[in-house]
Amino acid sequence: MSTSHFGLFAASLRQLSFIVAATAGFLASVPLAQANPHILVDVQSGRVLDHEEAFRKWYPASLTKLMTVYTVFDAIRSGQISLDTPIVMSKRAAAQPPAKMYFKPGQKLTLDSALKILMVKSANDIAVAVAEAVGGTQEAFVTRMNGAALKLGMTDSHFINPNGLPGKGQYTTARDLAVLTVALRRDFPQYSGYFSLEGFTTGQQNVPSLNLLIGRFAGADGMKTGFICASGFNQIGSATRNGRTLVSVVLGTDSLAARADATANLLQKGFTAQLPASDTLGSLKPYGQGRDQVADITADICSAKGAKIRSETRDEVGRMKVQSPYIQEMDHEPQFVFAGLIPGQDQQPAPQPEKVAGGDTAGTIANVPVPLPRPTAF
Repeated sequence: MSTSHFGLFAASLRQLSFIVAATAGFLASVPLAQANPHILVDVQSGRVLDHEEAFRKWYPASLTKLMTVYTVFDAIRSGQISLDTPIVMSKRAAAQPPAKMYFKPGQKLTLDSALKILMVKSANDIAVAVAEAVGGTQEAFVTRMNGAALKLGMTDSHFINPNGLPGKGQYTTARDLAVLTVALRRDFPQYSGYFSLEGFTTGQQNVPSLNLLIGRFAGADGMKTGFICASGFNQIGSATRNGRTLVSVVLGTDSLAARADATANLLQKGFTAQLPASDTLGSLKPYGQGRDQVADITADICSAKGAKIRSETRDEVGRMKVQSPYIQEMDHEPQFVFAGLIPGQDQQPAPQPEKVAGGDTAGTIANVPVPLPRPTAF
């Protein structure tokens, strides 16, 4: 994000800027994910509460990073690596396209900081550096990712990198992403805090989470967002109420606001409606079209049409307009945890302009309505 964009971003963040629709019965009037792939699962029972096009092949975008962190957690469990292990930026990692941290080759951060950055900023350079630290090479780490995916029962997924950048052979489904997310919650509950962070600070900049449900939807505690032109705006959400945890996967929406709305509406439906739950993630049978090739919705997302739709999700001063009545204004200043370079190194470079496919700047896409925090110690 450029300095000028960050200034506009910060000005927007100072305002409580959600414009929330308060119409009764709104849930029934807004299509969930606009008939795009989605699934809703009860974590404790594994029961599928709602689904549509759950087996349609989709580019995972940065949702891939949940597979990356699962593989990392497995390496921690085996004793191969720890949260204190230094992660060294390689030339290959530093050369990754945005979103990224712009750390220089040779600079180091702990695995703990790297995981926080992965979950909040979705930095592609950090994903590769972590993969190299755990696997020796990116390729060896990706082999581990695919092995873990098969072991979990993700039968319609394949990964070619640890960050989710698009390419031939990179695909997943809503059902498989639900399998992964449930496994993360069940197998590694001790690391659940990484998925509910409100933001991190490097000491030079504060980076808020792009998950608009954290701190704004009752019980929200995860998990990850992702975007590339080919897959649209995607979100995996999780929330816990009265000891019950639900996970939702929403793929292919047309804006940041739309994916937040669809995720909130789907989770709320799971907590409040009586939904049939005859299938589990394991027993749900493959169905539907789109199982032979990966969907590509670039023409709808990164086009004049897509840009117009996104512009309509902001008000006249650029603030995000969410429609779900279940997303509320954050009632506190975000908690920013430290995630940066190990002390004693050169300072982090100044934030850079970040372009995403379709011509939008990261500042435009990331203009999230959260109030800026007062300076805090870390």
